Amino acid sequence: MPMQVCNTAQLMCSFGAAPSALVVLPVNRVLTSNQPAANIMDHKPLINIMPFGVCSSPANPSVAAATAAALGVLTPMPCVPNTPAPWVPGIPPVLIGNQPAIDNTCKLMCMWGGVIQVLMPGQMTHMIP
Repeated sequence: MPMQVCNTAQLMCSFGAAPSALVVLPVNRVLTSNQPAANIMDHKPLINIMPFGVCSSPANPSVAAATAAALGVLTPMPCVPNTPAPWVPGIPPVLIGNQPAIDNTCKLMCMWGGVIQVLMPGQMTHMIP
């Protein structure tokens, strides 16, 4: 069974250079392993989703501009996640703050083309269906 995701989960973006930690604010007052549990709405850039080092996606405007300035040589630029949509697919049978919980198989799409996935769910004791 998949593991429930919570605060401090380690995330990785397919276009990022380094992992990042998920930040789950304790607004829903649901804990798993003494950490705030995550739901699909924990996707806000620079609040829940922190930067992944540098971004190498050509769809990112700052990377495209730097690459054009370098005469076509791909030039990674600092990552600023752009994640307007919630995590997918979510776990509808488990609700946290009236929103589906997320497990370590859920993905988050970045507008710059990256796919953000969970490397480590932040806790290793609670599984969800």
